[in-house]
Amino acid sequence: MSTIRADLRSDLAGFTEDLVETAVLCASEMAANAVEHTRSGADPDGRVLRALLAPEPGVLRLVVVDDGARESSPEIPARRTEAEWMSAERGRGLLLVDALARAWGTYPVVPFPFCADLGTAVWAEFTTGETG
Repeated sequence: MSTIRADLRSDLAGFTEDLVETAVLCASEMAANAVEHTRSGADPDGRVLRALLAPEPGVLRLVVVDDGARESSPEIPARRTEAEWMSAERGRGLLLVDALARAWGTYPVVPFPFCADLGTAVWAEFTTGETG
């Protein structure tokens, strides 16, 4: 995780500290999910890839790609009571992403149903404050 954080901070040099730290926190959570819930963490040669894009002026998109599902698609746990949330030790990463990003989502790396286990991209978008 330290390499992902350091590389992202370097790549985002020149942006505001708030944007950099927000993107780093979200990248950390997204990468940790990839390692915990996909073949990226189960396979000794597992990979987690990270990309940055500018899909439109004033928007930064962070994408984290895993090596393929072991369990289920990334999602915020929906069936928890307030008491369960208060005592939960896990399952808050995507809540952070949801709260900090202007938008986020997932898509399969290869968009064919028979290729669904080849990997998932989780993305989050942030406003940079810049205009085109």
